[in-house]
Amino acid sequence: MKYTIKVKANAKENAVLEGLGGELRVLVKAPPQEGRANEAVIEILAAHFKIPKSSVAIVGGFKSKNKIVRIGVCPC
Repeated sequence: MKYTIKVKANAKENAVLEGLGGELRVLVKAPPQEGRANEAVIEILAAHFKIPKSSVAIVGGFKSKNKIVRIGVCPC
């Protein structure tokens, strides 16, 4: 399943917030440098969905705050 998420780096806490339309907003403490925020996004989403980190992948928006992530195994 693919999700479009919005990431806020340098937040006070790590959290996943769900919007009204099913949109996800991920808050991460990590700075957006050297891929640290992306790694934190993967860890936080894996914990939120209770799946292994290997089942979460960022497939678009690596350097943007708007990202596309794949959750679970997807043949697409």
